[in-house]
Amino acid sequence: MVERDQIRPLAPASDRPHSSDDNETTLNIKKRFHQRRCFKYCACVSTFLFLLAIIIIILIFTVFKIKDPIITMNGVTVEKLDLVNTSGTLLPIPKPGSNMTIKADVSVKNPNYSSFRYSNTTTTISYRNTVVGEARGPPGKSKARKTMRMNVTIDIITDKIVSHPGLQDDISSGLLTMNSYTSVGGRVKLLNMIKKYVVVKMNCSIAVNITSQSIQDQKCTKKVKL
Repeated sequence: MVERDQIRPLAPASDRPHSSDDNETTLNIKKRFHQRRCFKYCACVSTFLFLLAIIIIILIFTVFKIKDPIITMNGVTVEKLDLVNTSGTLLPIPKPGSNMTIKADVSVKNPNYSSFRYSNTTTTISYRNTVVGEARGPPGKSKARKTMRMNVTIDIITDKIVSHPGLQDDISSGLLTMNSYTSVGGRVKLLNMIKKYVVVKMNCSIAVNITSQSIQDQKCTKKVKL
């Protein structure tokens, strides 16, 4: 009975758990958890940015691919063509000292998803490789996937036509054939990052019926210069 009542010795201090060890273990667990969470977060952000970059690249080369603007000569009309009869020709010829007016209806179609800003337009009229008229149009903007139309008025110096030796051949055929050249230079800007400078050129052959003073035939070719 006495032996049972004997006081047992206390455990050594080194065998008892320390609160500092528990705190350190808890901090390590929290640190590893925080690192895993940061890793997952960074992985998600990286994956999102990678997919976003792929989508942007695909859109740039498909939907947002910059296309060349299209210039079209919709129609040409002749005004103020004064004719006189001469003894040497069967048909009347343009009156010397007068000016003939040609009005051209030109359109610029922008097939892009961004606006096309163009500078001054230039249109020249030539007769048998001799420039007989020139006109300049103001700068403008063709909105995204829209068509911009403009009327160009050109005054033709008939003295240069009358003095040309080839006029008699045209008078005999009843057609006055001239060539027009139109140039439109501008810039397409996409997403404020991609820029493309283009010059759209158009050459047209115009046959004017001298008697009716109307356009009988018109053929145009287009070219885009980057």
